[in-house]
Amino acid sequence: MAPAVGLARKMRLTFAFAPVVFLLALSAARAAEPAALDWAAIDDETMRHFQAIVRMDTSDPPGNEKPVADYLQRALEAEGIEVKIFSKAAHRPNVVARLRGNGSKRPLLIMGHTDTVNIDPKKWRHGPFSAHREGGHVYGRGTLDDKDNVTAALMTMLLLKRNKVPLDRDVIFLAEAGEEGAVEFGIEFMVQNHFAEIEAEFCIAEGGRVIRKGGQVQYASVQTTEKIPNRVRLIARGVAGHGSVPLRSNAIVHLAKAVAKIADWQTPMRLNETTRAFFERLASISPPAEAARYRAVLRGDESGAAQEHFAEHEPAMHSTLRTSISPNIITGGYRVNVIPSEVEATLDIRALPDEDIERFLDQIRKLIDDPAIEVVHARAGHSRPGAPPSRLRTEAFEVLEAAVRRHYGVITIPTMSTGATDMAYLRERGIECYGIGPMIDSEDGAKGFGAHSDQERILEEALFKFVRFNYDAVASLAGKR
Repeated sequence: MAPAVGLARKMRLTFAFAPVVFLLALSAARAAEPAALDWAAIDDETMRHFQAIVRMDTSDPPGNEKPVADYLQRALEAEGIEVKIFSKAAHRPNVVARLRGNGSKRPLLIMGHTDTVNIDPKKWRHGPFSAHREGGHVYGRGTLDDKDNVTAALMTMLLLKRNKVPLDRDVIFLAEAGEEGAVEFGIEFMVQNHFAEIEAEFCIAEGGRVIRKGGQVQYASVQTTEKIPNRVRLIARGVAGHGSVPLRSNAIVHLAKAVAKIADWQTPMRLNETTRAFFERLASISPPAEAARYRAVLRGDESGAAQEHFAEHEPAMHSTLRTSISPNIITGGYRVNVIPSEVEATLDIRALPDEDIERFLDQIRKLIDDPAIEVVHARAGHSRPGAPPSRLRTEAFEVLEAAVRRHYGVITIPTMSTGATDMAYLRERGIECYGIGPMIDSEDGAKGFGAHSDQERILEEALFKFVRFNYDAVASLAGKR
């Protein structure tokens, strides 16, 4: 009997003590929670940093990212954040900042590039480096590509540090140089020489957007893969002669026929996990006529009305489905009365991630079927590598989907970029990468307000919301569970 009595007494004491333990634990948890954030003050700070770096001319070419790198280093170190600088050239540094977690999970890399494409100052209504604020927008080169991501990553690092957010993962911020065509100074240099400094399980960088149409948010895109750029030369050779005596060997004629054949060729359609999910999810939120076209693609319609509609009216959709070819440069001839012996066309080929490019070039040769034409793969010294798409069933993608729902209240659609980003280098090394971006008005591109345009701009509201989204997503993915 005595042991039973002792056990009963012990159980009574345990149950009586349980509420006290619960209250103490709840109190400790609340004490560990950061104080409510003053988002009005954070928005002011965001704008201050954003305008400061947009006003720095980091056009590439020629490339001089040092002013932005120095600015970021000062801002991060002022908060006690660990910073390292890695440079292949002194004026083109890469900034790596790290907040250390407890190591229970592999790191998270957040990334933005500090260079921009160059500008023609005569075409800008507002100064390209003015960061001019007007009508709820900020104007300037890099406002959408990619100083928005740089600023959001900077603010995320500062807020994580200030709020003493406990982390399961290290959070690494890479502000890289040279994304706009000089990767040998930026991501290629970092991957080849300092990969241990940026190695991570997941990466969040540029490449996505939150699409608003008619003032209403439609969906958020998250880039999970991208096409691989290839430059191909068609070289036509023939007999030189006097223009008054036309020749059937005329190199220009042979080249023109070859280019026409390529333009008429609809390359094979091929879906991967990303593009299949893209069309499935897009169909679920689209008007009936559009949804029918997307579902036709999912059924494997390669040559029907849907494909023709995309080619004519939605070329980005058409390109998403296949390896694309665009003849963009033709050179040859030097006098009106001289038949040239050699002329050339340059093709911009954007290959699907799994494309066997040499096999694809053999198909082009068979299509042209002309011994006067040589097809040359003009491999760039620093071309981006191919890599499998990042998976959709990961903790990172799920966290981004949840953050999109919280901040924008819409569906997340995975996308394949038809352009190229630095994430290709990281995917090749096994890092699961996801491209995000701020809210944009779909009408802005046609009006000349998009990335790389002469009136590039971002909504102030979109920038502030993007910082909130970034902080929430990173804290959710890297924070201690």
